[in-house]
Amino acid sequence: MSKLKIAVFTDVFLDVTGGIPSSIQAQKDILERIGYEVTIFCPGTKQPKDKSIVTVPTMKFLRINGAPTSRGPKKVEKFITEKFPSFAQFDVVHVHYEASCSIAGARLARAFGVPLVQTMHGREDMAIALNVPHPFKTIAATVLNFLHSRYIPHETIVSRDNHLAPTIARAKMWTLMVNQANFADQVLVPSKHFEDKLKHYGVKKPVMVVSNGVSDELIARFDKIAKERGVSELRSMKDGEPLKLIWNSRVSHEKRIMPFLKAIRKMSRPVKISIYGDGNALAAAKRYVELKGLSDRVKFYGAVEHDKILEKMLSQHMSVMTSYGFDTQGLTLLEAEATGLPVFFVDPDMREVVPRAGSVKAGKSPSEMAKKLDWVSYHPESIAAMSREMLLCRGEIFQSTQIQKLISLYERMAAGRASV
Repeated sequence: MSKLKIAVFTDVFLDVTGGIPSSIQAQKDILERIGYEVTIFCPGTKQPKDKSIVTVPTMKFLRINGAPTSRGPKKVEKFITEKFPSFAQFDVVHVHYEASCSIAGARLARAFGVPLVQTMHGREDMAIALNVPHPFKTIAATVLNFLHSRYIPHETIVSRDNHLAPTIARAKMWTLMVNQANFADQVLVPSKHFEDKLKHYGVKKPVMVVSNGVSDELIARFDKIAKERGVSELRSMKDGEPLKLIWNSRVSHEKRIMPFLKAIRKMSRPVKISIYGDGNALAAAKRYVELKGLSDRVKFYGAVEHDKILEKMLSQHMSVMTSYGFDTQGLTLLEAEATGLPVFFVDPDMREVVPRAGSVKAGKSPSEMAKKLDWVSYHPESIAAMSREMLLCRGEIFQSTQIQKLISLYERMAAGRASV
């Protein structure tokens, strides 16, 4: 089969650091290397130098969690059809979110008869539950649900239950997610546990697990940095040395930065925390650290380039991810595994992501986290053992390994279209 043309739609890509944008970029790089044409459509305030990244109509002042926000789906569709009148030239459309730009991509795929792939990255019901103040959760979810239903048919309605939809707000967000998935020809998820939950609430389309994967080039740079510094990728901790933890995620409510900082305050052992990233809880986190006198333990570095974070990871003992119930894969955890860094987490679903012998799981409360982190500090020999396990397993999560599933899917869907 000739090399394919792939249209990627994502509401989060430019001006944002994070696992999903990094994964999309890594996929694009590999696909282009083998000869595919990949065009990314996304909101942005400036047109990037890469002409294969097309910024759709974007709101000037509204930024959600620091990310540019596209205008309504119909405005995006009009812009794209004018710029790409022969949109049917694309062999596959791959959509990554459930917001405006992604909705436009899904609708264009349907309008032009292009096979549609939808990746479901995480739990929008939990985003509402954690990020919207209590009196407004139901209102926000109802509005989002209504707006979504204007563009994507809501043929499945999720009702409140005692499982994962205990409130009206969360039930409405599950309704949004399920119908976005069912609008596609093929659904991709980063984990089996998320697949099970989507099917439980009514996703009927074929679902396939494809890891976000870690950029091969990123890890090659990490190995080069380690070699130039004469430092082993195998981490170790000396007896009596402070436990060094790195937070390399958004500093946001859904990542549960505040419970983590409360855990740090409860620890009895010496600890040093390096926090990289920004987000909607950054100001509150900084205030808490200052108010509770934790400045000697916790340092904030803001959002920085991956290479600089990799350099910092070389001197750390563990990577931290304390989100719970979001069903993301957690590129933070994958990057830790790829660099041989042990991980600390609280969500039991993350057992699917990282090797058991290379990680430490705690309960989600601050007290439980503090107790487990103190245990690690009392057992410094555990760091080297976990790091060794991570290095043994890391080849399985490279993007070059995971991309083969995506290539096979694209080619199968394009071939199916050609045969019709």
